[in-house]
Amino acid sequence: MDVAIVGATGAVGDLMRRVLLERKFPVRSIKFLASARSTGKTVEFGGQIYPVEAIRAEAFEGVQIVLGSTPSAVSREYAPLAARAGAIVIDNSSAWRMDPDCPLVVPEVNAEQLHQIKKGIVANPNCAAIPLCVALKPLHDRWRVKRVVVATYQSSSGKGAKGLVDFEAQLQAWVRGEPIPPPAAHRGQLAGNVLTLDWTLDTNGFTEEENKVIQETKKILGDTGIGVCATCVRVPVKVAHSEAVTVEFHRTPSVEEAREALRQAPGVRLLDERQGEVPQPIHAAGTDLTYVGRVRQDPSHPQALCLWLVADNLRKGAATNAVQCAEELLRRGIVTPRN
Repeated sequence: MDVAIVGATGAVGDLMRRVLLERKFPVRSIKFLASARSTGKTVEFGGQIYPVEAIRAEAFEGVQIVLGSTPSAVSREYAPLAARAGAIVIDNSSAWRMDPDCPLVVPEVNAEQLHQIKKGIVANPNCAAIPLCVALKPLHDRWRVKRVVVATYQSSSGKGAKGLVDFEAQLQAWVRGEPIPPPAAHRGQLAGNVLTLDWTLDTNGFTEEENKVIQETKKILGDTGIGVCATCVRVPVKVAHSEAVTVEFHRTPSVEEAREALRQAPGVRLLDERQGEVPQPIHAAGTDLTYVGRVRQDPSHPQALCLWLVADNLRKGAATNAVQCAEELLRRGIVTPRN
């Protein structure tokens, strides 16, 4: 395949490059694109050095698949250019997620939506919505989800490389008992603390991140009737998001039935607290699975279950999910290799 990575010098763009190699995606040619200030830099891929090019319409000529990780404003400009050049864009920004003509895809959940790419753009979902839907899918198929209440515990890397630098500086000062430096990426002190407003507050009283989880979960699961309430919190963890989830169903599942459904689900690794196994960020970091555990009956509702999940927000929550979408485009014959 002829591939381009846009936002190639960012944290997720760098990881997309690594995931392509790890998963042995069949790359014939590859380009690395970024903003003008990154032009002239180089990146390594498969033992070769490639120049970083500026994002421009001509750069997409001959490209079949574009993997993008840029701010939404940049995506709104470049994605249509790439699509007009004949590429399918898999975009990691929030720009296209709620566009009715752009499928919002988690391959383990709704890969069939890749046959409905009307604008040439596939949206990669929010980093908290992806693992949530991976865990909900096998349960939704059997008992149909009625309502979801989720609290997320999101790592510093959700703010990108700048977030990690900011957190590390705060953490070092906090450990040494020195004054905490003013936040540069996060919206407050994260070291020794949690932040409930590390995102922009929308007019409905929810943050933009919470509204993304609410809206995207419904679209990914293909059921706008599902009720979703989210509280998103930034926690002092470097990589991997955790989520406490309460799910109400239309029919009554048993805990053992739910565990079995999760155990067999693609992309899920079920951990059993009865064996001393509990999903933690240190388990998920660097992997592509959604770790699920603490599955239990909600004592306040006979048709509800509670569970805990963890996933690497940079990999399954971003880069790996995008590459998996590209793999599905190839597997389904939506994009075909060139001779």
